[in-house]
Amino acid sequence: MSTNRVKCDVLILGAGVIGISIGIAYLEAHEGKKVFIVEKEDQIGKHASGRNSGVLHAGFYYSPDSLKAKFCRDGNSEMRLIAKEYGVPVEEVGKVVVTQSEEEDSRLEVLLERGLKNGVELELLPEKYLRTYEPLAITKNRFLWSPKTAVADQSLILDSLRRKFESLGGRIRVEEEVKLRVSGNQVHDSRNRYDCKLIVNAAGAQADRVSREIGVGVDYAMLPFMGVYRFTTQSQLALSRLVYPVPHPINPFLGTHFTITSNGLVKIGPTAIPILGREQYTTWTGWSSADVFQALKASAALVKGEVHNFNSMLKSEWPKIFPSKLVEEAAKLVPSAAHIRRWDKKPSGIRSQLVHLDSGKLEQDFVVRQHLNSVHVLNAVSPGWTSAIPFGRWVVKKYMRSDGNLD
Repeated sequence: MSTNRVKCDVLILGAGVIGISIGIAYLEAHEGKKVFIVEKEDQIGKHASGRNSGVLHAGFYYSPDSLKAKFCRDGNSEMRLIAKEYGVPVEEVGKVVVTQSEEEDSRLEVLLERGLKNGVELELLPEKYLRTYEPLAITKNRFLWSPKTAVADQSLILDSLRRKFESLGGRIRVEEEVKLRVSGNQVHDSRNRYDCKLIVNAAGAQADRVSREIGVGVDYAMLPFMGVYRFTTQSQLALSRLVYPVPHPINPFLGTHFTITSNGLVKIGPTAIPILGREQYTTWTGWSSADVFQALKASAALVKGEVHNFNSMLKSEWPKIFPSKLVEEAAKLVPSAAHIRRWDKKPSGIRSQLVHLDSGKLEQDFVVRQHLNSVHVLNAVSPGWTSAIPFGRWVVKKYMRSDGNLD
């Protein structure tokens, strides 16, 4: 752990995919500057960046006026470029989105319209063609085909971004936690390890906690959702495409679906179960009283708000903690999944979801705030991994200047 005071131009908190991408973008725009990333864990990407699905999303789910739509399509292409540069395989599997009812079938047209507005390659096809794309899946009337959806090993991609950042002169320090304070018109590292012109808070699930130390983001609370996947091998279930349902029209989750990994596994999931701890991968670890307070505060706002039906969310998600229920949901898309006798459990992931306290709204887009000489990425949920590279460039262009000031 650092004991000497280090001078730098930019200090980034959090060595996940977002923090490293911002570091790359800054060094590419401002050659020769000194950028440090500090990470409280003993390795990079230990949480959301290393526990996501590894799916390179195409970008058709998101409203055309959202930041997600702005960055997902380009991020899909740019992740492929970084993968090629560092020799990381990308599996061009594609995705089918299938339906289970007439009502869901009508919502396919909404997805198609969004996708086309976002510049995404997408086709709406009759049911009879589904066997050509994924013979194990079933649908009602029609389905969407997304050829640009792909998968890659998220740990290899993250390591490639690390190597890119370090090749530009950036430095990463692990097992180093920074606390912030305001002094005059500057935000500082209160432990006096770093003397920096700009601070970027990209601490993921902890970002709002960091920002509240200096009074930023107090209108939000954080509610974590546990994502559990079960898996088998492609030799047991020979899927060749990703298979997704039509997403819920209000709640910000994509529903139980099938993904394929780069090492030959087939996964079903994830769940979206509200929990108390932001790093609560087991029942009794990874949470604190502060986590509990925030989660309860966020839950109360959701219940009182009129944007989402939190009770319905709980009713649909909690049963999926049981493998039999998760398999039952998955088999609605791929019936042969019901015949697989063994579904092993993948390490869980946690989606820390920002809740706006006044409206009770689950924030479904990137949320960025600035204060004095600091920038705070408070919400960077899915498709944050896919969108990271152009999002990082946008943060630098919009908020950061080489003279140590904010725009």
